[in-house]
Amino acid sequence: MLKLAVIGAQSLLGRELVNALEAREASVLPLSTGPLTVEEEVGDLVVFAPSQLLLEGLDAVILADTPDPALLEGFPGRILDLRAEPEARVEPMPLAGPWPKNVKALRGRPAVEQVLALVPSLLAGVGEVAGTHLRSVAWMGDRGLDGLVEQTLSVLNGEDPDLAKLGYRQAFEVVPVTPAAGKGRLMEVRVPSFHGDLLILQVRSAEGKTLAKKEAPSAVKWVETAPSSREAAVSIDLLAHMDLSSDGKAAVLSLGFDPVLWGVLRPAMRVLGLM
Repeated sequence: MLKLAVIGAQSLLGRELVNALEAREASVLPLSTGPLTVEEEVGDLVVFAPSQLLLEGLDAVILADTPDPALLEGFPGRILDLRAEPEARVEPMPLAGPWPKNVKALRGRPAVEQVLALVPSLLAGVGEVAGTHLRSVAWMGDRGLDGLVEQTLSVLNGEDPDLAKLGYRQAFEVVPVTPAAGKGRLMEVRVPSFHGDLLILQVRSAEGKTLAKKEAPSAVKWVETAPSSREAAVSIDLLAHMDLSSDGKAAVLSLGFDPVLWGVLRPAMRVLGLM
């Protein structure tokens, strides 16, 4: 049985990880990032204060939040960094398959990268892909959810919201973000929703081919109408809908997904060999 610790188990992401891992063949030690507060001590999840002694004999440590750097000094096992802003120098987890051999540490990838990698398994004949990513605040974990709540309350009270937690104004705002270098033709739009992301993709067929829907792979479901963010947030599946042109040369592919499930939980289970 895999033995591991989740550091930051008191956070939204940490709680989700502990629950998901305990449902698999894993022994999970929930750790905080430092001394526990009274609320954490009496919470519904028993969390322990971190120490190097507790890490002895573990196979892996998962970072859901940032601990004292000294905690992991000399730790011989694997380290999976799933924080919203992981260490950029660490190699990203693969888009398919288990943990690479001879690699000690991996960092998470955004859910949108995991989902885009599925497009060739959904459609035959794919050539060019462009589109828009409607991104909820769930990818930031507690910081995103709390920040949106606080901003919403401020706006409803006629006050200017505090931008400290999110770094930008989100409550009742739709915020387009210019695509970063290397991100291709994908525009990100940050929307004022808590969970449930949408990818609206314009797909063109490769030269000499037409687009065709494939049988949905595991954990993906074809639906009759384009999914809403609410439908995506409450579904364990990735919801897919295609509107194909009459000549089969172009299509609008709509994909709805929970960014925590598809960006963190499923990839973590995969690389750890638990699914």
